[in-house]
Amino acid sequence: MLKHAAAAAIALFAFSAAAEPLRFAVTDIEGMEQLTQEFAAFEAEMEAITGLEFELFAVSSRTAAVEAMNAGQVDFVLTGPAEYVVMKELSDPIIVVGWQRPDYFAQVVTLAAGPVKSVDDLKGGIVTFGSVGSTSQHLGPAQALTDLGLKLGEDYQSQILNRNVAVEALIRGDVQAIGMNFGHLNAIREKFPDVAFTVLARGRDLPNDILVARKDIDPEALAKVKSAFADEGRRLLDAVLKGEDNQKFKGGFFLTEIDDADYDYVRSMYRTIGVDTTAFVGD
Repeated sequence: MLKHAAAAAIALFAFSAAAEPLRFAVTDIEGMEQLTQEFAAFEAEMEAITGLEFELFAVSSRTAAVEAMNAGQVDFVLTGPAEYVVMKELSDPIIVVGWQRPDYFAQVVTLAAGPVKSVDDLKGGIVTFGSVGSTSQHLGPAQALTDLGLKLGEDYQSQILNRNVAVEALIRGDVQAIGMNFGHLNAIREKFPDVAFTVLARGRDLPNDILVARKDIDPEALAKVKSAFADEGRRLLDAVLKGEDNQKFKGGFFLTEIDDADYDYVRSMYRTIGVDTTAFVGD
């Protein structure tokens, strides 16, 4: 009798553990409301394809995402390339799939009719960057200048400024150039239609955003999720694109052949700005 009761208890525990939903977080979205707006359709589609239950899990920061992963509170995290290399150090997650963003590269922009005509003209000047630690607004533009021979802090000064504020400073002549990505350049051309801009430096295409799983995730669940992206990628991408902010993935693909070494270029960016990858910049 006791043996049967114990066996039933074990079975019930195993069932309960199996029934736990797989929690999915995104590092650049704060708050459940926005996370739901952007990823509810993706969550539903993933459940339909895999037969697994998923639950959206809001995190307040990149650090909070790592802490949640290490505590077993979240199973999958979608993050950017700059965040991934730090997450790799702090949590050693498993790579699931790359989320390609077309035309995702960093640029250094100036006035087309201004005094700066080449990268060399930036020497002794000021270059502004966007969000601290951003791959395409901070690390990438700084690396693009480094690749062309300009050292941050030696050949030019850097400032972190809101993009629109930076453009106004550029027009006044207070700064000489701005680091941004391709989408941002299109946006400022719309916002400042009477100003001509030109690109001084363009970095290589940046590594993909990346979905990772906590290192001790259930192997069967992980295999089902990987298969979903490999076999039903277009269906999942259509669901992702229901989100307004997710339009950055439009025209992209889910890339299943992703290796940690693909992010060594991002690690070189951290060295360029003089920090290591053991903590998030700006957190």
